[in-house]
Order: sequence, then C-alpha cells, then structure tokens
Amino acid sequence: MITTSARLLRLVSLLSSRPTWSNAELARQLDVTERTVRRDVDKLRELGYGVESVPGPGGGYRFGAGNRMPPLNLDDDEVFAVAVALREAAHGAALGADPAALSALLKLRQILPTRMARRLAGLDATVEHTPRCETPRASADVLLLLASVCRASERTTLTYRDMHGTTTVRCVDPHRLVYTGAHWYFVARDVGRSAWRTFRADRVVEVESTGEVVEVLDAPDAAQLVSDTITRTGYPFFARVRLPLSYDDARRLVVPIVATHEPDGPDATVISIGGSDPDQLAGYLLSLRTPLEVLSPDSVREALIARLDALYRGNEAGRRKADEQQ
Repeated sequence: MITTSARLLRLVSLLSSRPTWSNAELARQLDVTERTVRRDVDKLRELGYGVESVPGPGGGYRFGAGNRMPPLNLDDDEVFAVAVALREAAHGAALGADPAALSALLKLRQILPTRMARRLAGLDATVEHTPRCETPRASADVLLLLASVCRASERTTLTYRDMHGTTTVRCVDPHRLVYTGAHWYFVARDVGRSAWRTFRADRVVEVESTGEVVEVLDAPDAAQLVSDTITRTGYPFFARVRLPLSYDDARRLVVPIVATHEPDGPDATVISIGGSDPDQLAGYLLSLRTPLEVLSPDSVREALIARLDALYRGNEAGRRKADEQQ
C-alpha cells in the first residue's frame, strides 16, 4: 500500500481537471515541493497512468492523448453533489423515479467514505418533499437511446404512441433532446413527412438506429420549436390576453414555454396562452398579479369575472360580519 495514496489521488484529480499543469502549480495545489511532485508522477507512471512531461520553463505534466484514463476521482463536495442529484432523480424529478437513478445511488453509497455516508444520512433525515404532480416521465433507457442517436446523427426508426393512444412507426433524423422542467422532448425530422416534429420522450415506445449517418442542414432551434409546439398545439383551449408590459417584461412574467408573445406598442404585449378549460386559464391569469385584458374568447373573460366576483362577495360578507360583531 502506497503511504502517500491520498496525495496521489489528489494529483490524479488535478491532472484530470485540465489539459496541462506546471510543476510549480501542482506543488502549490498539493502543498509539497516540486521534487515531491516529480516523485509522485513517477509513482503514477509505475501504476500505469499515462502521464507525459510538458517542456518549458520549470516543466509540467499532462495525461497523454490515447492513454487509458484513470478511474473517476471526485472530492467530497463533488461526491455530495452527485449523490444529491441522484437522490433527486430517484425521487422522481427529471427521470420520474427511474430505477436506474436509484440503482446508481445505492452503488455510490456502498463505496462512500464514512464521513460522506454520514453527510448523506443527515440529508435523508432532515429533507422532505412536498407532493408532486403525477405526470408521465421518460425512462433513463429511452433518454440514453435518444441521446445516442442524436449524438451519432443516425437515422432512426421511432415507435411512438401519441396523446390519443395511437401508435405509429416513424423514420426520423434526430436532432436534439429538450427538457422543459415537466417533460423531455425529442426533436427530429420526420423523413416521411419532410417536416420537423417534437415527440414527448415518455410516449416513445421503441428506438432503433438504422446505422445510417445523416447530415441535417436546416436544423431548427430545438428549444424554440418545443416551446412553439406546446403553446400552439399542446392544449385543448386557448386565449388571447393583453398585458400592460413591455415585450421583455411580459416574457419574464409569462415564460415562452407557456405562451407566445406579440408586441403591442412599447408598453403592452399580447400573449396567446393555452389551458385545459376557461376556469383553469382564469385562475392562472389571476396568479400573474398584474392588470390585464382578456381579448378572446368571451368564456375566459366571464370565468375571470366570476372568480373575481366570488372573491369580492366572500370577503365583503366577512367584512360585514366583522362590523356586526364590533
């Protein structure tokens, strides 16, 4: 057992973090002499690490291209950050309680030093989550396959089940994955329809690469395409509303993933926003806590007035009762 193992692991971590280090820089980071750094580098080479010398004043070191990279080395804060992220994924955030996240977390915990295991145990004992909406989530397996075909630019056969439960098989040229905070979307060109499409990843049944590499020349802004698709077609009901805000302020208040925006002069913006029904839209508009005007349809305007009237009557009755008791 090498007695300086802790320092060697730190040296490996430093060499992995950037292309090159001077001898003097490594000595300062490790709080040792430059001679000790040279000895430690020799020990790493004995262990099979491909550490190359860099010429120049004082000399330096780097991991050689094509050499076997060392095992992943993380410091305490990095390990804690990874464990917390896996815990969140296992609880059901981005991956929806996918078993892969839970399995990775369990494996990580088995190899954690005692001090780190205690920190995570303290986190588990003190952190609680509020109830979350039970929305469908994409599995890690599907996301990995979609990310792989995007990275390789390989034409893909996609089996997809739409919101009505209809299953189709599409030939697509993949482009990007987009995460909205609620769902993952796969952006690809539908070859048969010669058009760009967005696919909810949780509705993807099967992904199979054809192995044919394709070049996409007219790729859209993937995030903007997803936003436009959601705001224009993702809801059964839509309303147009004028906000007394500049275009930029309106986009900050109602983000583009929720609505489309049209400037209406320098101090107003018209948004087109979707929802499940007029009352749900009225509730959302009230939550904006800003003056607004419903342009269409009348049903949303009436639902908004009804909500305001109910609030007024409820609070007026309470005021009268308080006056009578005085």
